[in-house]
Amino acid sequence: MDEFFTRIASRAASWMGHPLAFVISIGFVLLWAVSGPVLHYSDTWQLVINTATTVLTFLAVFLIQNSQNRDGAAMQAKLDELIRAVDKARGAFVGIEHLTDAQICEIRDALEKDMADADEKDSTARPTVERLLARY
Repeated sequence: MDEFFTRIASRAASWMGHPLAFVISIGFVLLWAVSGPVLHYSDTWQLVINTATTVLTFLAVFLIQNSQNRDGAAMQAKLDELIRAVDKARGAFVGIEHLTDAQICEIRDALEKDMADADEKDSTARPTVERLLARY
């Protein structure tokens, strides 16, 4: 089931991101708009576009989210492999994507401070990246 859904989601995301899909969508909207006077702008006429766009958007959310989840997981695996392969890299960074947003922000802030304060000698007053990583 996972492989089938992955294939469908990949193809759908690829197709939805294609310029031709946008042009076809514009064509359908124009066709709907032009049919308004013929159908006397009825409730059914309005319901057609509302229902179609709602259903398509609802389904597209799941397909796009699946593609983003796979892309994110693949990127994390690649970054983890780079961390593992580089001698000076800190192995404690592997898996930090599982921390909370607040914990990740704290680590990011400490990294930014480390870069800004690289020339300063007194770094005991602030939490170091190593201390934060060891704590989590």
